[in-house]
Amino acid sequence: MIRQLQNAGPTLKYILYGLLLIICGSMAITLIPGGIGGFGTSLGLGGPRAGVVATIGDQEVTVLEVQHEARALIQRQGATAQASALMPFFAGQAAQQLINEKALVAEAHRVGLHASDEELRDDLEHGQLSAEIFPGGKFVGQEQYEEFVQRIGMTVPQFEGLEKEYILIRKLQALVAGGALVSDAQVREEFERRNTKVKFEYAVITEADILKGLHPTDQELKAFYDRNKAAYNNSIPEKRQIKYALVDSAKIGAATPVTEQDLQTYYDQHRDEYRVPDQVKVRHVLIKTPLPGADGKEDEKGVADARAKAESVLKEVKAGGDFGKLAEKYSEDPGSAKNGGELGWIGRGRTVPEFEKAAFSLAKGQTSDLVKSSYGFHIINLEDKQEAHLKLLAEVKGEIQEKVKQQKVTQATEAAANGLLSAARTEGFDHAASSKGQPVVSTEFFGRNDVLPGLGPSPQLMDAVFSAPDKAPPDSVQVPQGYVVYQVLAIKPPATPTFDEIRSRVETEFKNQRASMLLQQKTRELADRAKADHDLKKAAKDLGATVKTSDLVAPDGQVPDIGTMTGSASAIFALKPGEISGPIPASSNGVVAQLLEKQAPTDAEYAAKKDEIRQSLAEAKQNELFQLFVSNLRKDMEKSNRIKINQEEMKRLTRPGTEEGS
Repeated sequence: MIRQLQNAGPTLKYILYGLLLIICGSMAITLIPGGIGGFGTSLGLGGPRAGVVATIGDQEVTVLEVQHEARALIQRQGATAQASALMPFFAGQAAQQLINEKALVAEAHRVGLHASDEELRDDLEHGQLSAEIFPGGKFVGQEQYEEFVQRIGMTVPQFEGLEKEYILIRKLQALVAGGALVSDAQVREEFERRNTKVKFEYAVITEADILKGLHPTDQELKAFYDRNKAAYNNSIPEKRQIKYALVDSAKIGAATPVTEQDLQTYYDQHRDEYRVPDQVKVRHVLIKTPLPGADGKEDEKGVADARAKAESVLKEVKAGGDFGKLAEKYSEDPGSAKNGGELGWIGRGRTVPEFEKAAFSLAKGQTSDLVKSSYGFHIINLEDKQEAHLKLLAEVKGEIQEKVKQQKVTQATEAAANGLLSAARTEGFDHAASSKGQPVVSTEFFGRNDVLPGLGPSPQLMDAVFSAPDKAPPDSVQVPQGYVVYQVLAIKPPATPTFDEIRSRVETEFKNQRASMLLQQKTRELADRAKADHDLKKAAKDLGATVKTSDLVAPDGQVPDIGTMTGSASAIFALKPGEISGPIPASSNGVVAQLLEKQAPTDAEYAAKKDEIRQSLAEAKQNELFQLFVSNLRKDMEKSNRIKINQEEMKRLTRPGTEEGS
């Protein structure tokens, strides 16, 4: 029920990346007063200022927002090791996405759409994030909610403001594409396509068999190498040789104590973090009142009926009824009713004023009279109360110790690395490392994707080493284990291999190319012969192909040597019994099929599935219409100068070789 007492909230931006995900994705929650507020300032005349990628009306898309979005997308793709290289590509995607979102929100406002608090609150019950914030239908608590928002790098007003934008976008989609209709004939046609089954014979020629018969001469291979020499240019990657020393944070941590004074100092400096506000732990029963009409007037009869019902429940409570059971039976707050009306701990400023005033005025164990709010009539039971206080050091010592330890280790590791680096630049690498007791590792030549001893995969180090100029002084880079202080000793630039150096590679590529070409030729010949003689088996025997028979298979099925029937093999479903197909490419095989049987689905199956198919077709058509709408909206807003793109910032963000667009 917390959602019925508190203001509105959002969908996790980074779960809903992408327009269709925003449209079709799930919603989150509203917990704290606030909202969109202002997502930009009036820009006046001229183009977007520096640091702004685009303006959409009075809204801005900033460079920082784009970079944030791009980093989130890279992280979801699991490509963080290549983040620097991928940033320009994903920054371009993120920029366009953010512009589209702002354009859709602006258009929603223009046509008079709004996102009400009631709509926002309703997202809690059905949103994907309910498992995070309301596990089992119970609110995790204000503190955990705020921590959840902070983990995704946003403030609560930003987080909740975004939810309003997504609701507006979905409303706009419903307005634009909600009327898309699908005819009965289209439904029947799609049903037949999805559920018709076929059985067929098929002849298979494998690329593997063709490869066995290929024995190219050195002359052929040399000619292939010469024809494709451009592809081999600089194909031997650059290699580098370095010496390095690891400043290991684990070793430093083992020698770094945390004293009582350290804990006291941290506690004194962060007292505000350990102040606990006034809180009450409450349960309630809610009897809803009708929403006001378009004219803002209440339904007096509906309010009177709700009051009468609430008074009846209150009588049962005061007569000694079990509050939890009565809440389960009567409360119209689905978020808390199933938990006996339990709302958990609530601080000041987190609920509507009427509810807060009543809850904080109760004594422990006391039940209120009827409390009227904009949501209806509440009966509140106070389970517990906690006065504002400062937690003692003893209460928080455990969590402080870990934080202080990490801070001291981080500072000590950084200081040790800086000291070693400074000495290496002035005294020489080996002397500096020896004087500080740091072992030095000297490598052989290695490539960017190699792993150095004691470090494991370390893209941060490799990026630094391979971007350092020749004869550069020692430098340092942070790695998961701490810091590496390194010096580049030698660079072996990319090279083009001779034919003899890559003969085996040339032979493999020659044979693969020739086999692919011969597979196409032989499969075409197989199809032509089979059709000419009306005999697939004879043609297969003449060309050394293997003939097999499938089971009855649906369009989403799999067949050995062919794979999925949704690809090129879907052509088999268009054949008539006895008809022979053309060549069907199937991965590294070539296939020719002859249809034996086609089994149509039954009317009973159609009756069972037609509604599901109609829904999926309607959604596809709606998405198609909305995507077209978005495209046209962008063009119209750019043409009318309501969208202004800062081309210089866009170029900087998407220029290859830049670090996060800088």
